[in-house]
Amino acid sequence: MSHEVVEKNIGLMMVFIVIVVSFGGLAEIVPLFFLKDTTQPVEGLKPLTALQQEGRDVYVKNGCYLCHSQMIRPFRAETQRYGHYSVAGEFVYDHPFQWGSKRTGPDLARVGGRYSDDWHRVHLRNPRDVVPESNMPGFPWMAETMIDETQTPLKLKTLRTLGVPYTDADIAGASAAVKGKSQEDALVAYLQSLGTVIKTKR
Repeated sequence: MSHEVVEKNIGLMMVFIVIVVSFGGLAEIVPLFFLKDTTQPVEGLKPLTALQQEGRDVYVKNGCYLCHSQMIRPFRAETQRYGHYSVAGEFVYDHPFQWGSKRTGPDLARVGGRYSDDWHRVHLRNPRDVVPESNMPGFPWMAETMIDETQTPLKLKTLRTLGVPYTDADIAGASAAVKGKSQEDALVAYLQSLGTVIKTKR
């Protein structure tokens, strides 16, 4: 079949384009499902606790990922500021992962343990109290908004179907673990968990 025939028949050209792009995509994507570096958790990785998982939901619901990435690139400028570059095995239990690419605010991949719980609480209520130049909005209502503990076991059950190794005991104790906790409590717990598996010098 000559080029001229393909180039003059738009339908045929579209079929060939789809075939070529499909094979190219498969050649790039399929191998990733079989690489241990991308499918196996890093040593010491554990699923988020019930409270941390609720905090992650608060994080997503309030659009924190729109301004904060959670992926440190393997460049000196990145690692000197934020710590060890991000590794795929850290995120195997994230559904979906929160890597992102937008950085209106700093990357949060290794923010866990960098600040105290009290610092985070002040920062969430009025960011300019601790970072005067911040343009982040405050989230004071989170301190007053309670977590709905009846939904937490259902969330963990769903995540277990996706491969997160929650035990029956984790699910049974999920409601009690978050009862009486505010969205602020949960979000702080989640932030304090970020990037703590791979130890880095700061």
